[in-house]
Amino acid sequence: MCIASPGVCSLCFVTSTSCSAPGTYEANWYQLTCVSPCRTVFLRGGIAMASGGKGGQLSSPRYTNRLINEKSPYLLQHAHNPVDWYPWGQEAFDKAKKENKLIFLSVGYSTCHWCHVMEEESFKNKEIGRILNENFVCIKVDREERPDVDKVYMTFVQATSSGGGWPMSVWLTPDLKPFVGGTYFPPDDGIYRVGFKTVLLRIVDQWKRNKEALLENSQRITDALLTRAEVGIRSEESPPPSSEVMTRCFQQLSESYDEEYGGFSEFPKFPTPVNLNFLFTYWALHRTSPDGARALQMALHTLKMMAYGGIHDHIAQGFHRYSTDQRWHVPHFEKMLYDQGQLAATYAKAFQISGDEFFADVATDILLYVSRDLSDRAGGFYSAEDADSYRTAKSKEKQEGAFCVWTAEEIRAFLPDPLEGDSDRKTLADIFMHHYGVKEGGNVSPMKDPYNELKGKNVLIVQYSLELTAARFGLELDHLKALLAKSRERLSEVRAQRPRPHLDSKMLASWNGLMISGFAQSGAILGKEEYISRATCAADFLRSHLFDASSGRLLRSCYRGKDNIVEQSTMPIQGFLEDYVFVIQALFDLYEASLNPSWLEWALQLQHKQDELFWDNKGFAYFSSEAGDSSLLFRLKDDQDGAEPNANSVAVTNLLRAACYFGRVDWVEKAGQILAAFSERLLKIPVSLPEMARATAAFHHTLKQVLMLADGDSTGFLYCHLPFLSSLEKKDGKATAYVCENFACSLPVTSSQELRKLLL
Repeated sequence: MCIASPGVCSLCFVTSTSCSAPGTYEANWYQLTCVSPCRTVFLRGGIAMASGGKGGQLSSPRYTNRLINEKSPYLLQHAHNPVDWYPWGQEAFDKAKKENKLIFLSVGYSTCHWCHVMEEESFKNKEIGRILNENFVCIKVDREERPDVDKVYMTFVQATSSGGGWPMSVWLTPDLKPFVGGTYFPPDDGIYRVGFKTVLLRIVDQWKRNKEALLENSQRITDALLTRAEVGIRSEESPPPSSEVMTRCFQQLSESYDEEYGGFSEFPKFPTPVNLNFLFTYWALHRTSPDGARALQMALHTLKMMAYGGIHDHIAQGFHRYSTDQRWHVPHFEKMLYDQGQLAATYAKAFQISGDEFFADVATDILLYVSRDLSDRAGGFYSAEDADSYRTAKSKEKQEGAFCVWTAEEIRAFLPDPLEGDSDRKTLADIFMHHYGVKEGGNVSPMKDPYNELKGKNVLIVQYSLELTAARFGLELDHLKALLAKSRERLSEVRAQRPRPHLDSKMLASWNGLMISGFAQSGAILGKEEYISRATCAADFLRSHLFDASSGRLLRSCYRGKDNIVEQSTMPIQGFLEDYVFVIQALFDLYEASLNPSWLEWALQLQHKQDELFWDNKGFAYFSSEAGDSSLLFRLKDDQDGAEPNANSVAVTNLLRAACYFGRVDWVEKAGQILAAFSERLLKIPVSLPEMARATAAFHHTLKQVLMLADGDSTGFLYCHLPFLSSLEKKDGKATAYVCENFACSLPVTSSQELRKLLL
């Protein structure tokens, strides 16, 4: 609350010529915004992408709070803070109301680099802990457990500042309404910055002196957010035309495309599977046009540059979260399951389209990493690996990237083998260092290493093509490949001896769904039965551990407990819309890879439950969370495809697939209503919804049904739901294909050539 004498904002210490006008005051690491007419101050952290996470080796804890009883790895990380943390729940809400205290809400996740920084600087600080405990009810939320809570308050932070991120710091009234919010705060004041301690004391002061005005303002903010968050059909809107949406989305992507290094920004650069999948669809619809060719080139070039870059782990496989530079070189080193699942499928599709084995190799690389490092023995997939780790077993502080980077001296020590017949006494290290851009003084620019954690270190990046490296050392191409593979394997063994980064062993239904799709689609495209088997194992895991058969509901999360036994929370978290849509999508993908109808049957059950729990009968489209949770200020509908596709975007395609499989015209209508609800955004800025833009093409173009097995079992699930299957017969005793569209089927064909003609 910013009610003060003219010209001075008493909360943020910012002096302006007139406090009735908006003013933005930028410092090195964060920004203050005094909002006209001097009522509310919103503070947020700087871009959480640089280095600096710390953390000492384990010792006997001095403090223990309520989070010790939680299952979330993120909440458990804070269980020994001097801050008296509560989990999100009624106990904390009741305390705030009873004691008339403000709530300090801190939201993050266990592999979040800047969450670690703020914990070390502030939440482990005894003085700050005392201020928080005496004046606030402090609540910790794992955003991956409770995306509903995170989205409500992130909407507030993004609406009242020029950005958002994690850790997210929000101050709430006792009735959970936000009035001040931001992200990371440094602990103490600087020349151009206000520290966390000062912010806390100013908020306490305003709560004592201006409580009624603060409460009134928080209500106005909540009302404004509710209006802003509404997504729905106005009057008699219809789904937007596919051609207009697709063309504009392609144009907007093309304008932001980096011609040299690929991707759709200068930096930071994120893997964006939703953009790449859109480009594949655009190419499929415009194969013979220059724009179609450009769309394919943009996607394939981006995928190659990512795979060559340091964002790709060349030693231990998989992809890091994002790149801090334009070349995809210096990554933020955490690895997220949702990236691996989407990228595996995207690289497999790139191989399917191009025939280039390079893309198949990258998909295989990703799935190797997930199988080895993110897989629970019961079949599920873990959420993430941290960016920070100890450099050695004796290190006292964690450093970002310590597990992954190399000095030139290390490379020479581990790869000393001389090249046979080389008169210049070249070694394996010489070849490896040349090919992967290793420099004696390190290859990381100081601009990308503000804390000097990577000084003298090398992030491996493919610097030259195999052909150029082979020519440089006078080697046959196959010989070079063997030498590089030998080098990577040896360095992998060395890395295995280093202290590993923290593993977030939480298992989420939604992200497991994305990973099942990655394995299933890759298995079908690459002809790898073992990938389909792995997807099947994970789907069985979901049904056993993240599905309540009695209610037909998905659960959000489960955890690796003691003795590696899968555990559930005392009060299990119910699944959200994203859990349903990603799992349903996975079940369709798994059916098409395995032709086991039990996956279709489960997808049908979940689609019905999704409609029951999340569908908006008034404004149409799906809410992200179900009704009935009084702790949520409002229900939201996500309106952006980001690191993960928007759940409503995937829901459109799921509904169309379900309609084809089960003959449900009403699901086609639902898909159209979702597109109509998002029509304005799709027509103006479809680049924010590339997955939904792609779905408009599926809605307006006739889908052809080809992946369904009519096995002759008239009592089976498919025959009961699709009686027309009984009329289909084998022709001349051979395997026979019928291509069906608009609920009508072609004449039967028995050869692949005839089938190809029908499909094209």
